[in-house]
Amino acid sequence: MATKQPADKSHFILPDLGEGVHEAELIKWCVAVGDTVNEHQTLAEMETDKALVEVPSPWTGVIESLNASEGEIVKVGSKLVNYKADGTTVENKSDTSDAPPDTGCVVGSVDDNMSVPASFQRTSAQVEQTSTQKSVATPAVRRIAKEHNVDINTIEGTGRGGRVTASDIESHTGIAQTTQMPLSPAAEQTPATPLATRVSVPQEGVSERIPFRGIRRKIAEALTHSLKTAAHFQVVDEADVTALDKRRQGLSDLVGRKFSLLPFIMMAVSKGLKKHPTMNSTVDDFVEEILLHSNINIGCAVDTDNGLMVAVIKNADKLSPVQLAEETARLAGACRDRSIDREELSGGTFTISNVGSYGGMFTTPIINYPEVGILGVGRAKERVLTKDGAFYAGKVLPLSLSCDHRVVDGAEAARFLRTVIELLENPEELLPTI
Repeated sequence: MATKQPADKSHFILPDLGEGVHEAELIKWCVAVGDTVNEHQTLAEMETDKALVEVPSPWTGVIESLNASEGEIVKVGSKLVNYKADGTTVENKSDTSDAPPDTGCVVGSVDDNMSVPASFQRTSAQVEQTSTQKSVATPAVRRIAKEHNVDINTIEGTGRGGRVTASDIESHTGIAQTTQMPLSPAAEQTPATPLATRVSVPQEGVSERIPFRGIRRKIAEALTHSLKTAAHFQVVDEADVTALDKRRQGLSDLVGRKFSLLPFIMMAVSKGLKKHPTMNSTVDDFVEEILLHSNINIGCAVDTDNGLMVAVIKNADKLSPVQLAEETARLAGACRDRSIDREELSGGTFTISNVGSYGGMFTTPIINYPEVGILGVGRAKERVLTKDGAFYAGKVLPLSLSCDHRVVDGAEAARFLRTVIELLENPEELLPTI
């Protein structure tokens, strides 16, 4: 029989699922009312930004109620699950019919060494316990305590490892936690807003109604915010990649697998970002600062059935063409089967959007805010070219660079694109060892 849970463990408040995340969509319940769950057992699958996150139970108990329906948007700080205080089994309630007993998720004992999602793992910055017995708590919980004028070090934590939770503060103060946990400064500055005001929409001939949720909703919010915030402008040009394409074919024959031009474009971009560091920056509008980055993390836009996702290749400048190709393929596969870690979808300093494999020549890509630049790559085509007065059949690659004019001047953008083109047109400088 389950042990009796203290009053402060009667419910589970949805925690901060990642930096800047203030809400998540409930995709699927993995438990039902009346189930006995173990600590770290998955309660639900939730979608935040572009990643699926498994939400684990912070303790062992019996589920009394599930406080959201599948497909519902849940705010951080909301009560997600209520636990039966006396540990006895309860019957399914009619108002939780949206959480059927057979959920398709594994329910049972969980090994103590079971891995917990990275967004729930304690970091040294969040839970560092000093020799002065400083309480263990996340920054969000500390802010709640500060707002209620409570010394958090006087509260005994009931969370995992003695961590102080929002419920502990609620019990200590006797004040119901009716408001959501405070957001990060960036989230407070840019709250979610309706995508459009209500206008007359044709209702005739509608074959299907699809909720504007999940990845598609996040894409709309991110792109709209980028267009409203960054001052977009574009520079377009072409690169003669005839010689590079021969190097690419040679490398494919040497390794025994086919390579696209994308890893070579990534190498050229990485070298270009080192020469033009302003392009390798992000904007923190909240504190009005431009952040120049020493590390080069290239985002690669991936087309999936669920919408566009941008996987980030960390330290791309330190990888070879083969390594870049392998990492790109791995991340693209993880995006498409939704197994990619949240950390691999963030931290980018510059993005490449390769539309050439789907058709199209030039594009005007929207900046992946808060980055200041994105390179759109079109389809390489054979064309009759001239050099030194002679005609020859060559291959031309169209390139479109979008920049934030608040940070990048037009001349600097043109110089950066010219550097990338010169590297693509001179593979001996791009790939001296191949």
